[in-house]
Amino acid sequence: MKKDGEKKPDLVVFNEETKKYDAALKPYGTSASSPVIKPSNTATWTADGVRRTNKILKGKFEEVRREYELLMEKFHYNDMLYNAKFGFEPIIGETYHLYLNKKDELFLSIIEPSEWSLEYKGSFRLNSDKMWEKVTTETKPEA
Repeated sequence: MKKDGEKKPDLVVFNEETKKYDAALKPYGTSASSPVIKPSNTATWTADGVRRTNKILKGKFEEVRREYELLMEKFHYNDMLYNAKFGFEPIIGETYHLYLNKKDELFLSIIEPSEWSLEYKGSFRLNSDKMWEKVTTETKPEA
């Protein structure tokens, strides 16, 4: 028998901390006759994961991009309408029409596009958050 502290041969699995032989407890083979440990080929798994992740991220990116474009469109309308000229206080829920006058100034009116010959820019409604929303209406017939 060997004295304590002497090094054990490589083929003997001895745990120095617990002072026990624990070859059977290891998650891997400890003898030359143990099955060979071969790394598995994970390239196809990785490629599939990358492809799926990219597809999901691209979809989310497109969703955020569309939301951003809608937000910028709303900002543009609100900026344009709040900078337009009007001599009245708009009522929430009412539809107003935006025109370009002969001085190239935007102004807001209650007059329908079919009743006026000025350049029509669109119809808008003021919502309860005091944000303007574009209203889809039939375009003015060309004269």
